[in-house]
Amino acid sequence: MIRYIAKRTLVMIPVSLAVSMIVFFIIQLPPGDFISGYAAKMSASGEVMDAQSLAKLRENYGLDRPWYTQYFSWIWGILTSGDFGYSLSYNRPVSEIIGQYMGITVIISLATMIFTYVVAIPIGILSAVKKYSFFDYFATGVGFLGMATPNFLFAIILMFLSFQWWGDPMLGLFSPEFADAPWTAAKWMDLLKHMIIPVIVIGTSNTCELIRVMRGQMLDEMSKPHIVTARAKGLPEWKILLKYSMRAAVNPVISTIGWSLTTIFTGSTITAIVLNLPTQGPVMHRALLSQDMYLAGSWLLLMAIFTLIGTLLSDILLAWLDPRIRLDRKEA
Repeated sequence: MIRYIAKRTLVMIPVSLAVSMIVFFIIQLPPGDFISGYAAKMSASGEVMDAQSLAKLRENYGLDRPWYTQYFSWIWGILTSGDFGYSLSYNRPVSEIIGQYMGITVIISLATMIFTYVVAIPIGILSAVKKYSFFDYFATGVGFLGMATPNFLFAIILMFLSFQWWGDPMLGLFSPEFADAPWTAAKWMDLLKHMIIPVIVIGTSNTCELIRVMRGQMLDEMSKPHIVTARAKGLPEWKILLKYSMRAAVNPVISTIGWSLTTIFTGSTITAIVLNLPTQGPVMHRALLSQDMYLAGSWLLLMAIFTLIGTLLSDILLAWLDPRIRLDRKEA
């Protein structure tokens, strides 16, 4: 297993480099660049920049070079000194922006993943055990409603209810008095309170989807011959469900860790804008609109790395949970 993990980790390096090159190339495909957008804004405000000034700006920022030259300069800076480039839209180094927003983004994403799995797995199991009962129909209805409701609409509804009941719409992640205050126990409690709506809104869609997956897998496992044999031998029902049925049924849920983490990252952009969250979603949105290639490319590169890490974790957990999964000795 150790050799397998080491091999997969080494494979992640060329895959990440290949993804970074593809991402950087795709970002360059739309016509124009950051300077073109900046010139258009200046023109809209009544100020016109001549062609010589625009060319000088492109030369200063290195935008006059071919895309592959810009890419190799960018990736070499990342590999040698951890320099992700300079954000033209924020007028700051990209590493500073990543450091400012990544921590809160990771906290919300991990909290959302925990919420998703803690809620989806038990409800899916209970829906399968109580098939065609009132609880099963209720969970099914709520699941379809959760998948069909847009996140931004759900966020607005919860903000309205929060304002009606408690007089606070829970915008942002901190109350005004804690926004610039040092970290204390009170500020952490305020953060946890404000995270309730974002976690529920962002996690609802994945939770409802995984409930349906878990229910279907449990129903399939509960009808297999070895489960019937276990019942015939008199094993307790709870042991059959937890040790045999659930252990096999949870495989598809565990296998989604790799892409569910990045789905939460990228799928929370509109929700973050609606809820005024200081996360990477609005930052990424602004970078793409302004064609801030170094900032957008760095975020997308990090998303690719998170996907690879999540996929590796999924493979390790599957091998640990399911004894039917075995690694080829030659490959390991």
